[in-house]
Amino acid sequence: MTADPRRVAMISVHTSPLEQPGTGDAGGLNVYVAETAKELAKRGTEVDIFTRRTNGDTPLEGELAPGVRVRHVTAGPYEGLSKHDLPGQLCAFSAGIMQAGLSVPENHYDLVHSHYWLSGQVGWLAADRWRVALVHTMHTMARVKNRHLASGDDPEPLGREIGEAQVVDAADRLIANTEGEARELVELYDAPPEKVSVVPPGVDLSTFRPGDRSTARRAVGVGADDVLLLFVGRIQPLKAPDLLLRAAHELVRRDPRRRAALTVAVVGGPSGSGLARPTGLEELARELGIADLVRFVRPVERQVLADWYRAADLVVVPSHSESFGLVAIEAQACGTPVVAADVGGLPTAVGDAGVLVKGHDPAHWAQAIGTLVDDPGRRETLARRAVLHASTFGWGATTDRLLEVYREAIGNHAESSIDASLRLAGVPTAVTP
Repeated sequence: MTADPRRVAMISVHTSPLEQPGTGDAGGLNVYVAETAKELAKRGTEVDIFTRRTNGDTPLEGELAPGVRVRHVTAGPYEGLSKHDLPGQLCAFSAGIMQAGLSVPENHYDLVHSHYWLSGQVGWLAADRWRVALVHTMHTMARVKNRHLASGDDPEPLGREIGEAQVVDAADRLIANTEGEARELVELYDAPPEKVSVVPPGVDLSTFRPGDRSTARRAVGVGADDVLLLFVGRIQPLKAPDLLLRAAHELVRRDPRRRAALTVAVVGGPSGSGLARPTGLEELARELGIADLVRFVRPVERQVLADWYRAADLVVVPSHSESFGLVAIEAQACGTPVVAADVGGLPTAVGDAGVLVKGHDPAHWAQAIGTLVDDPGRRETLARRAVLHASTFGWGATTDRLLEVYREAIGNHAESSIDASLRLAGVPTAVTP
């Protein structure tokens, strides 16, 4: 049986695990990289995370946790580049990784794990140079996003689709968050089914856990008797925070008495195409006449975020596309019911512990939200289910499965390398026609 890797090189070109999730390009991917790296280190697998340096004051190397180093690679100007500008810097980033590789002994890394297609392009080169297996996690896919675009949002470019297809071909193993995402890799990218492994993301169950709601409400400044609807995430069309505002407007239009006790909180910052109109959501609240009901909160650290989840009556996840939905599972771990879009990985994340809504009609969302708000007994039932459902998604379970995939990738890569060497030497192998 193949042993666990001693050292893994994780690559996250466009966003660092040290960044605050909820703004810019930082989100679930950041959490995934940081949490799995820490869990791997606890199991004896050292991890080096390579990411782009975006600030001149950032040290070239730092420790995220014992056994986990973050190595910042200079590639292009520190500031002023968006994620869409980074394909032009992949050569510089790759050169930086190759330079870093010169400072460690040969065979230092046993495996490369890349996250997002930009990292996959770099990981492809690094794995080939170091003669190790490449494991890749897409997190999001252009062909999926383009099928579920929000109104007015920009489609992902053809160059990204081509780049993703190249990474699918190059990787020894592809990791999907859900069975649905695995099918999309096979159907939309022609990934061989035997290369695709499903590894659901996790949740930090020590931070996101049930707690006293009154204490949480005092901590975040929400009235004891308010009905609190919460959105958490990056503010961009893909995540559809506007849908929550439109649904809230519909709720108070149907029953003006709700206005006296309704609070809508949006925790997050502008990101992606949302940067084109960074105050667009505030403007929408004013246009809808509900600016007095809406609180906009900048991204917060995880302990504070857990208080927001505990304080909420409902967490609303109205995304147009979502590979999994960490916000949903974090909220449920805190014992808060979720109303989510019936898209992507959200049915897996929500399970039977929340309500899924088809489509993005504000009237349908207002109906789903209002029905739950008016039924405390059902909310209590969903809250109990939510905690049980989330308890099966700890990062430890994710990492256990991840290590299985790593072992398979290393073993198969070694076999393929031996077969290739034999064929070059003219020796028949089992796969020779």
